[in-house]
Order: sequence, then C-alpha cells, then structure tokens
Amino acid sequence: MEQPGFERRTLSNPCATVVRYLISPLYMYCGLEMTVLNLSFAACGFLGIYHLGAAGALLRHGDKMLGSLGACAGASAGALVAAVLITAPEKLENCKEFTYRFADSVRRQRFGAVTPGYDFMLALREGIEDILPSDAHSLATGRLHVSMTHSRSVRNHIISQFTSREELIKALLASSFVPLYAGLKPVELQGQKWIDGGFTDSLPILPTGRTVTLSPFAGLQDVCPVHRGRFATRLRLANMDIMFSVENLKRLNRALFPPAHCAMRSLCEDGFNDAVRFLKSEEWMS
Repeated sequence: MEQPGFERRTLSNPCATVVRYLISPLYMYCGLEMTVLNLSFAACGFLGIYHLGAAGALLRHGDKMLGSLGACAGASAGALVAAVLITAPEKLENCKEFTYRFADSVRRQRFGAVTPGYDFMLALREGIEDILPSDAHSLATGRLHVSMTHSRSVRNHIISQFTSREELIKALLASSFVPLYAGLKPVELQGQKWIDGGFTDSLPILPTGRTVTLSPFAGLQDVCPVHRGRFATRLRLANMDIMFSVENLKRLNRALFPPAHCAMRSLCEDGFNDAVRFLKSEEWMS
C-alpha cells in the first residue's frame, strides 16, 4: 500500500536567482516547445562537498538556468544539497562549513563513523536543523524530491510532500542512512523504516521535462569530473552511469571516509569549476 506523499520506484524500473524561490514552477523554452528544467544531485556521502561547490557556481553564474528551475531531486548527500538549494540558498556557505566540520569530526574518530559512542546521525541532524528555515517543508513541498529505500522491500520511493519541518528532516535523514555505517536502526517515517536512497536510485530523474544531473563521479552526468582514464568501461549503479576507473574507486572510498580538509576544499572547487564548464557549454553562463 502506497504511503501518502510517496512515489514508488523499483530496481527493475530505473527508467531573482534562487531566493526562497519557486513560488510556482517556471519553464524554459527550447525552440517552440516549453520544457520544465530540473536538477538532480547524486548520492555521494562526504563528496557532497562537490555538490555544494557546483551549487555555488549555479547561484553565482546560472541566473539563466535557475530562473527556469522547476524542482530539485537527490539521494543521500545529494538530497541534502537539493534541500538547501530549494529552501535556504543564502545558507550555502554555512552548509559548506558544516560539511568541513562534520568530515573533520568523523576523521578524528579512531574507526571513523563506526567508532563506538560516535553518533553519526545525531551530528547530521544537528547540521540539518541549523540550516533549514522554519518553513522549509512548505518551500520544499512539490519542489524537492527525496530518494529513499524501504528497509524491508528494498524498493525505491520518492517523497515530495512534507507536512512539517520535522517530516522533511526525517526524510533527509532516511535518505542518508547507510546501515551499520550510520547506525543500526533505520529511520522511521510515516510508520515505515527507510535507508539510504542511493541503494536503489542514486540519481532520480524527474518524469517531466529535462533533468540536469550532477555527480562527483566521472561518468555521463551533465556536471561531473572529466574522465581521464585510458579505458571507457562504464558501470551503472542504482540509476547512475559512472566510468570504471581508479579515480572513481578513490572517490567511492572518500564518500564514506572523508579526506583531509585541504582535499575537501579541492573537491568543492572541482564542483564549482565543473558546473561553470557545463553552464558555458549550454550558453547559460551569466
């Protein structure tokens, strides 16, 4: 039975600028056809700092694009960045600083996030609560699409309706919950238990219009690092195509085990530069 506010997806079917924005869906003309433009941020753990860099570039140089934005989607860290872009773009720098502090705190633990006594989910919740405005759920409803995985059926669900700020926070926590790594008990929402959306749909594509995709892994996404390997072998992981390369394997490791502070800042700069390259290629640079 479907839960209110959820759209079910299964593994077999993956098929002014932004200022408290999106009062109503806006559109971008493509020739004579009117097309909705959306953004989707891939699941990526601590590589979410790449997304924050990309979001910074879109806010600074992407007026033409953001003026036609209909909705944002994401899984795990991607959902968190999408939520900030939708509800509190003015707090993007605060979000970056929280990410650096959060990564530092995990790195200081003897066994990282799984160190006994370290509460990963509590630290994440505190960061989310500090950033989201009081009316975040109203701003997000219908415009933020969060990917999560049902813990028993292992089916993907997308939630886009939020009755309260607390429900929005729980949806974001559910989308980010990696069993064992983040804790033992899945996040409960609307009477059901949920885990990381990246397991079943790490890069949600919205059904209407064009979805611009962003990922810190080199692959086929619109905004992503340039693949510099010798081979062009691709992997499809939970609806996201990435290149099979040593660099991407390193990135996968960094998603759960954050690198040094200077490397995190470098990832943020990479996201910014890759987003600028995309804007230029689409002639959306401003």
